[in-house]
Amino acid sequence: MHNFDYQNPTRILFGQGEIANIGNCIPQGSKVLVLYGGGSIKANGVYQQVADALSGYQWFEHGGISPNPKYEELMGAVDKVKAEGIDFLLAVGGGSVADGTKFVAAAALFEGEEPWDILAKQAPVTRALPLGTILTLPATGSEANGNSVVTRGEDKLAFNSPLVYPQFSVLDPTTTYTLPARQVANGVVDAFVHVMEQYLTYPVNAPIQDRFAESLLLTLIEEGPKALADVGKPAETQNYDVRANIMWAATLALNTLIGKGVPQDWATHMIGHELTATLGLDHAQTLAIVLPNLMQAQKATKGAKMLQYAERVWGISDGDDDARIEAAIAKTRDFFERMQVKTRIRDYGHGGEVVDTLVAQLERHGMVKLGEHGDIDLARSRQILEAAL
Repeated sequence: MHNFDYQNPTRILFGQGEIANIGNCIPQGSKVLVLYGGGSIKANGVYQQVADALSGYQWFEHGGISPNPKYEELMGAVDKVKAEGIDFLLAVGGGSVADGTKFVAAAALFEGEEPWDILAKQAPVTRALPLGTILTLPATGSEANGNSVVTRGEDKLAFNSPLVYPQFSVLDPTTTYTLPARQVANGVVDAFVHVMEQYLTYPVNAPIQDRFAESLLLTLIEEGPKALADVGKPAETQNYDVRANIMWAATLALNTLIGKGVPQDWATHMIGHELTATLGLDHAQTLAIVLPNLMQAQKATKGAKMLQYAERVWGISDGDDDARIEAAIAKTRDFFERMQVKTRIRDYGHGGEVVDTLVAQLERHGMVKLGEHGDIDLARSRQILEAAL
């Protein structure tokens, strides 16, 4: 196991009714900006719960944060922060809203030339506004980490800072009851691949991290289809425990714990970001496209962990090494398909003409040595993308 330094400062308020307790987490007298997405929180009752919980505060709102949050719309929130003297941010929604709010937190106090430099030039974040989140879409784990991804034109870039960890996050599984099938499926796939990026590398004698990761994968495999089966059902017939297990698994998948002391990959995400930026695909859709083909291309370096994954996660123990690895890759692809997330570029109406553009984007963004060994160069990325057609 490698050396590591771990601290996660985010307080988790988990369970039904916990939105009402956010007043215990936001300093009295704060001027709060509530950030949210397309307005579904007003239809499902979450907005009213937030309004009730903030009754003792002066608060403002900024809606319209897109999936894959856009720089321009976030800068509108920054302007509002400055105009109103906001000193606390509250993200209400899924990972995109949380990611966008983290950028607003950093950009509002940024002293450089342009806040985009935080992403494009990795300008250091030296100050940030405090923030909290109320999660309504389990997927990204952004509610308990310092990561943020923002889009500007064809650039989808990330930054990380300990200063933008949420001070608290509310995880109420009942807020997920009204999610459509696409969002439920995307969330499960996103969380699954987050675990895989930290698990499927090479052994370093870290059994705790391995078994923790495997338990998350098994939980998502077991509970994901059950959640899909509940989509559209009345709230009183929803399976609370299923939604709770998925929500907690998605948070633990990327609260950084399982990645400490072990090598990490993230090539699937880096290639996937280019698919989103260029083709407009959902983040989870891109991960489902890339991961099985990356596993295929990296069998030589990931072989030991692939065999462990095959046996411990999928119960595959028969056959020679290559047969078991191939079976595990097939099971992974099949799981994404069962979650109604397609795994081929052609499934989304695109063909081989996109590969050159995607490879050029990877080169432009400096993504030329990806993976835990830095051995996924542009030629290997091209191989992965061509196999994904």
